Amino acid sequence: MCPIDVVTVKRYQGLPLTFTPIDPKKGVVRVSSDLNIQFSAKTKCPQFTVWQLDHFDAKTGQWFVTTGGVLGNPGWQTLRNWFKIEKYDADYMLRYCPTVSTYRHLCKDVGLYVDEYGNNRWALSDVPIKVRFQKP
Repeated sequence: MCPIDVVTVKRYQGLPLTFTPIDPKKGVVRVSSDLNIQFSAKTKCPQFTVWQLDHFDAKTGQWFVTTGGVLGNPGWQTLRNWFKIEKYDADYMLRYCPTVSTYRHLCKDVGLYVDEYGNNRWALSDVPIKVRFQKP
């Protein structure tokens, strides 16, 4: 069961998230800057709460967003753990395009992929998901 894939479920607001900037001492999350995303609620997989980009799924041709990432420690070893918040119309979107390392990597928006079971899995996409944020 672990790690947990990131999905959207209709009529469910979802689990609370924590956004941690590359320099947590500054305490500010800025648009277009690298950050970690982490479920801040208890899950069945407590050691797997930090989001990361999963390995490429050749069967579906997708890069899925899952958990099991590492909080902090910017560099090429943690490249799959860094996302960005970008402005998107009147809302926001998430993007995978890490700049924490000089290693060149994939840059793409985070959108939805509907799998064979009808699950709305978060994956890299040409069509981003609009997101809104609210304080707890």
